[in-house]
Amino acid sequence: MEPNSLPTEVILTHSCQSLGSVCLDWTPQPGHYFNWQGQTYTVLERRHRYQLKSGRYRLHKISLYVQSVERPEDTTLINGHWVIGDVNCRFNAHSELMRCAVNPSGPCQDCRFFEPS
Repeated sequence: MEPNSLPTEVILTHSCQSLGSVCLDWTPQPGHYFNWQGQTYTVLERRHRYQLKSGRYRLHKISLYVQSVERPEDTTLINGHWVIGDVNCRFNAHSELMRCAVNPSGPCQDCRFFEPS
């Protein structure tokens, strides 16, 4: 195991089924995409597990709760985080998880609710 990596358990959210464990050298945040065994998942939640050792609590492992998704093609990097959908629309949520309030599942192209921001 690398010095900066922690064991990470990947759990499918809707069934609470563990998909397995992996050591990651990065910390996925909610909203990030995560490729695991040829499938793409969205990280919905991250939980830290601590262990008492020598009178101190230490980070022992991370649990990622994920959901299987198709990676959207209409993403834009803004201020260090990914945004789904057309960022020029007034209704865009500027979120990694939800496209917009009026048409959350998309697509943005030819959307009848489009209003320039």
